[in-house]
Amino acid sequence: MSASAAPLPAEAPPAAPRRADARFMRGHPARWIALGFGSGLSPWAPGTVGTLWAWLAFVLLDRWLDPLGWLLVLLAAFALGWWACTRTARDLGQGDPGAIVWDEVLAFWIVLWLVMPAGFWAQAAAFALFRFFDAVKWGPVRWADRAFKAVPGRPPGWAQGLGILLDDLVAALCTLLVIAAWHWL
Repeated sequence: MSASAAPLPAEAPPAAPRRADARFMRGHPARWIALGFGSGLSPWAPGTVGTLWAWLAFVLLDRWLDPLGWLLVLLAAFALGWWACTRTARDLGQGDPGAIVWDEVLAFWIVLWLVMPAGFWAQAAAFALFRFFDAVKWGPVRWADRAFKAVPGRPPGWAQGLGILLDDLVAALCTLLVIAAWHWL
């Protein structure tokens, strides 16, 4: 066999899936972000716990941020979250691990940013609607969830990192459409 016909080296197999825990989270800054500063480590409903963390963080941050400040935070949270989710999914060896909740954080911050000022019960209704669309994965949310799935046998890449965020952004859009329709009626 000639040197030019030498076989290409095989791609390294992906790491076996890992379980996210506090030790794993402390291993890299991207993991802190992707795991919602620990909220994604909840053994029960990490997406819901991550969304609750997002709500609390929003209420606290909203004291210091005006709408333009929030826009800049959301843009930075999207870019940073895309990187963090991609890196953490790769480190976990999974396409869309349940412990990654930055997608819920970012999406619910967008919902709250657009519905505020709103009272507690309006915020709670937005929370319930968002969790419904995210959990049920109805229609366009299901499409977005499947659009960038990881390829079996290959580590997650940038497209899958975007996919982690995308279905929750679509769930946020569905939530906002329902809220807008309710206000219109």
